[in-house]
Order: sequence, then structure tokens, then C-alpha cells
Amino acid sequence: MPRPDNTPQPTTDGGPPGGPSPALVRALRQLLRPLVRLMLAQGITYPYLADLLKGLFVEVADKEFRLDARPPTDSRVSLVSGVHRKDVSRLRQLLQTPEALEPSVVPRGAQLVAHWMGDARYVQEDGKPRPLARLASEGGEQSFEALVSGVNSDIRSRVVLDEWLRLGVVHLDDEGRVCLNTGAFVPTRGADEKAFYLGHNLHDHAAAAVHNVLGGQPPFMERSVHYNALAPASVDRLAKLTEQVGMKALLAVNKAAMEAEAKDSAERQPGESPQRITMGVYFYAEPAELAEPAGQGEGMSS
Repeated sequence: MPRPDNTPQPTTDGGPPGGPSPALVRALRQLLRPLVRLMLAQGITYPYLADLLKGLFVEVADKEFRLDARPPTDSRVSLVSGVHRKDVSRLRQLLQTPEALEPSVVPRGAQLVAHWMGDARYVQEDGKPRPLARLASEGGEQSFEALVSGVNSDIRSRVVLDEWLRLGVVHLDDEGRVCLNTGAFVPTRGADEKAFYLGHNLHDHAAAAVHNVLGGQPPFMERSVHYNALAPASVDRLAKLTEQVGMKALLAVNKAAMEAEAKDSAERQPGESPQRITMGVYFYAEPAELAEPAGQGEGMSS
């Protein structure tokens, strides 16, 4: 019987009654394939991944499959996860002192870009981010220095500028102004920054899809359009169209969310916990013979 929170009740062997459905197994193989490709390209082998997964199974079983508000015993976690009880005890101790994995520059950088693209002072009439003078003495409020100090006064704008020039987030134009290179904070260089967004974006996309598959209410919006009989020229046109309409949607949501966050922060009641959101856009193309069988992947997903 499903639990009240719509999470399936684990069985004594740690899996659903009768084992996972063939459709779920196919889905897991498909979604894991690009991640396995990434891991092999980065020298991460199966034994390393197996140890990583063992810790994750323990962590999720500990936090999300509790029978009540009390922490489960090692035996309970072992039963749910399938991990040996001795390993459960060791891994749970390690989980009490997690290392900080997120590079500090990333959340700050994302916040700066959000203001650059959503604050009227830093946006042109056509909605594009305005080129900014480097110093407040040159551009006043419409300067990169004012942007940085308005978000975080504890860091010098020169430090941020040097790092963003290194990562390819910005460039300097002929007038020496700071220009945002892309419509979102996606560094062209910087492995740690790219890895941060890999984890953040794929986690939230997967979490929304899993919430829906498990019957969570209300369901999250999780939609896509997919076709498999297109010419390369058509794919190029659709990629450009996706970027155009996708960026318009991202900019609109960014502006509305920034305004809402300022209002909500001022009106938040004592004890009220803030929530976070992610809204994303993606586009992917590959030869049809590498994807779904012909005739089974056209249209809009529900």
C-alpha cells in the first residue's frame, strides 16, 4: 500500500513487489547512458561509481524512507537499501561530516547574472543585458562595480571581472565596457563551474520527473517536443528557434522571480521557510538511429 506521502513502501528485499518494470529498467538505462559516458571520459570507473552509489543509497534510505520522525536504525537502512549493515554504519558516520562540493564562485556568479539580466538599470530597451562601465566612477549605477557591490559588498568587482574573463562569461568591448557573453551563466571554461550546473540542473529536472512518476501532487511541469525524421538544416533552424524563444521565457521568469523574491523576503513571516525553484530549457539532437525506434518518438510529451 502506498505511504501517505505517495512514496512507494519498500518491500523486505529493498525493491518493489515483483521487481522493477521493464519500462522502468529501459528508462534507467537510457538516462544513465550519457552519465556513464561522462564518467568514462573523466576516468571514473565502475568500482568508484559503485562506492559512490552505495553512499547515496544509504543517504536516501536514511532521509526519505523513514517510518516516523525518528532516524531509522542501521538494520532498517540496510533492509531498504540492500547495503550491508556494517557498511551502513560506516557510511552514516561519514555523512555526518559532508564536504562542501559547490565552488563558492558559482552561486554568487549566478546571482550577479540574474540581476544583470533582470534589473532595469542593467537591461537595454530590447531586453538584452547592457554593456557596463567597469567602475562606478565611469558609469555610476550602470557599472559593473555597482552591480557587484549591489549583490555582495564583501567582494571586489575586479576579482569577479578577472575570474569571469578567465571563464569566458564576459568580454571587454572596444570601449572597455564589460559585456555578458551569453544569456545565462554558462562558463565556456572552468570545469568546476560546469560540473556544478551539471549536478544542479540535471538533479532538478530528474527530481521533477521522479515526483510525477511517483504520483506526487500537484505534478510539476515537465514537457518536451521530440521528432526523429528531420534534415540537418531543419535541426539547425529548430535549435536557433529554441534558443530565441527559450531565452525569452528564461528572461521573463528571471525578472518575475527576482521581483517576487524581493517582495517575499520583506514580507516573510517568522518561522516561514523560503523555497527555491528551477526553470530550465534544453535542446538536443543526434542521428535518429541512435535514439528511439522510428515512429515512437514524435510529438509532444505529456
